[in-house]
Amino acid sequence: MLKLKRVYDDVSQQDGKRILVDGIWPRGVKKEDLEHDEWYKDIAPSTDLRKWFNHDSDKWEEFKKKYKKELKDQKELVDQIKKDSDGHNVTLLYAAKDTELNQAAVIKEYIEEK
Repeated sequence: MLKLKRVYDDVSQQDGKRILVDGIWPRGVKKEDLEHDEWYKDIAPSTDLRKWFNHDSDKWEEFKKKYKKELKDQKELVDQIKKDSDGHNVTLLYAAKDTELNQAAVIKEYIEEK
């Protein structure tokens, strides 16, 4: 089962495997302080797409479309997340303030559509 959680939220036993899906390290978090199992920075949106979106809710639908195209090029990481979450909890970690409109939500949706 895929779950989403901000990197700033408390760790839970129900998190299972914890995968950071941001392309850049979260602000204000020391690397040794973040409890995570993997950092899939290559699965994050491209720098150009991230800067274009800039967490503008009016661009959300277009961002999702463009980002899902990028995810097709990250088949290996997407497949690994899918495999890890088959019968097990996997939590995708992200730093964005918006808990609904962020790349982790798109990754989760993309995997669940497959």
